[in-house]
Amino acid sequence: MDKRITLDLPVGGTGSAARPRFKLKNILGRDWRIAYLFVLPMVLLMAGLIFWPFISAILMSMTTFNFNTGETVQVGLRNYQRLYTNSDYLLSLSNTINFTFWSLSIKFVTGMTIAMILHSKLPWRNLMSAIMLLPWIVPEIVTALAWKSIYDPLFGGLNPILQGAGIINRPLGWLSDSNLALGSVIAVNVWKGIPFFTLLLLAGLKAIDTELYESAEVDGANAVQRFRYVTLPGMRYVILVVLLLSFISTFNQFGLIFLMTGGGPSGATRLYSILAYEKAIGSLQYGPGSAIALSVAPLMAFLIYLLSKYMRHDERAAGVQKKGLGIGKFFGRLFSAVLDVLFWPFDMLNRGIEVLGHALRKRMTGSSEKPVFKPQGRERMGIGIRILILLPIMAFVLFPFYWVLITSFKTTTQISQRQSIFWPNPPTLSQYQELLFGSPFLHWLGNSILIAALSTIISVAIAALAAYALTRLKFLGAGLLTTAILITYLLPGTLIFIPLYQTLSDLGLINSYGALLTTYPTFLVPFATWVLIGYFRSIPVELEEAAMIDGASRLYAFIRITLPLAAPALLSVALFAFTNAWNEFLFAFVFITSESLRTLPIGLQSMVVGDILPWGELMAASLLTAIPVAVLYMYAQRFLVGGLTVGAVKG
Repeated sequence: MDKRITLDLPVGGTGSAARPRFKLKNILGRDWRIAYLFVLPMVLLMAGLIFWPFISAILMSMTTFNFNTGETVQVGLRNYQRLYTNSDYLLSLSNTINFTFWSLSIKFVTGMTIAMILHSKLPWRNLMSAIMLLPWIVPEIVTALAWKSIYDPLFGGLNPILQGAGIINRPLGWLSDSNLALGSVIAVNVWKGIPFFTLLLLAGLKAIDTELYESAEVDGANAVQRFRYVTLPGMRYVILVVLLLSFISTFNQFGLIFLMTGGGPSGATRLYSILAYEKAIGSLQYGPGSAIALSVAPLMAFLIYLLSKYMRHDERAAGVQKKGLGIGKFFGRLFSAVLDVLFWPFDMLNRGIEVLGHALRKRMTGSSEKPVFKPQGRERMGIGIRILILLPIMAFVLFPFYWVLITSFKTTTQISQRQSIFWPNPPTLSQYQELLFGSPFLHWLGNSILIAALSTIISVAIAALAAYALTRLKFLGAGLLTTAILITYLLPGTLIFIPLYQTLSDLGLINSYGALLTTYPTFLVPFATWVLIGYFRSIPVELEEAAMIDGASRLYAFIRITLPLAAPALLSVALFAFTNAWNEFLFAFVFITSESLRTLPIGLQSMVVGDILPWGELMAASLLTAIPVAVLYMYAQRFLVGGLTVGAVKG
């Protein structure tokens, strides 16, 4: 009897103690203890430096600062109401829309053209593909300075070329003329964005089954019809994602335009992001400045929703090919009708060319069906035509690099007196000597290396922990956190830099390394996490389970098994994080004012004093700034492409 009671009491006691823990596990998930520890750094980052600043921006946008009383006054929605009667805001919004529309249209057409040419039979195709990607890896400050030098009406290279070709009869002020400035910066944005479109559209073309083209050709479809009814439908998912991603980044452009024109002349290139900066940071009107920045938030929210919808599902499983563009049958049919209208002139032109071709063949060979040239001749002619189309685009891509290189080896006298414009005569290293030993360039270089390296280590560590938890562990809130990561990945920095400035000021971090080390992960971690989620999913979970059966802890399995296998993806995101931190301009420009703390982009920008531009030193500095990124890219190119591709597909 006693023995039975003794056995019952521990069992009952154990059951009573275990019951609450069992219920907690059912609610929070099987792995909630370690999972929450893994995602805690990510959650703190997102809550403290992304979502709270965004909420703070909304609250701030409903206030204004009274300079007479020195107090902040609540004004409700009055700041937003004033925007739509403010001529500066309306002009900036019009500039932003024009800048985005034309940039996107030209980048898409040019990127698609290049992608289709590179996808066809072409000699030296790999070399040409590498050349076309060069603008992608160049820092924004280098792009701005290079093109600003090319556009310079006195010392630049564009006016002599156009005058020599008889296109213009006098030098033009490309960035100082209000009629030319917006078009000039659009051309630079196109130059910078071509590689993004080319890379992703080329990947989309490679995914289309070649048998579809063969079947369409057998059915009598001409080249325009094959593009309209085979290529575009087969790439609609890729095209939509590329256009949405590019729209978000282009619409919220800041650094490139600010560095080239500062929004001038007379507001001709002032985008809404530049106006928000001028109001908030320049005039210390945080409320109106935040209202300007957040005025586009509904549009960004809609675009981010669309992107998250497409980027979170597998295209084949979701049946995207059967759903048009995925936004309903009505919009699919409407889009198809628009394409039919747009392609009708090209189809008619192609038919006219075919008729002329038949007539020419009949005249030369006596038969409209007998080809004038043999198959090898036609193939060589096709290759020749594609190369002729590609050559001017390649010249457009390569000329800024050539200009930076030759200008950096000229003396100041050669530049100012316009001696030997397109070649240094004689070449000299004087600009490099002055830059390295007569300016703080090496100090800026050290700052950039320190900030980029530490930001990379912090970001990759946080991203790896969070991605592993979201991939392998079961816990409450995993789906919500995954969605939040994607949203923050797509959230433009221009929407939160004003409240971030206020938050960092309150913490005493403005004008310190801490300001950048704290804020850089806000745009590095979400992307790195998204890529690593996809890559971790590709690693067999059985390897970790076998280790844990043998007694290994979850943390040991993560460190000793998963991380080594994910080395290509880790290297990819580390390179991405380093290059983006190396190139970053907006946060460094807003948060750092001390010369001793400047990074390379801000240091190079500070070398321009008013209308005095030391072009030789600037070009030498631009070349030295771009070299580390180019070397990193060339060294780890296959890891970068492989890691990002797996992450993008699986994610």
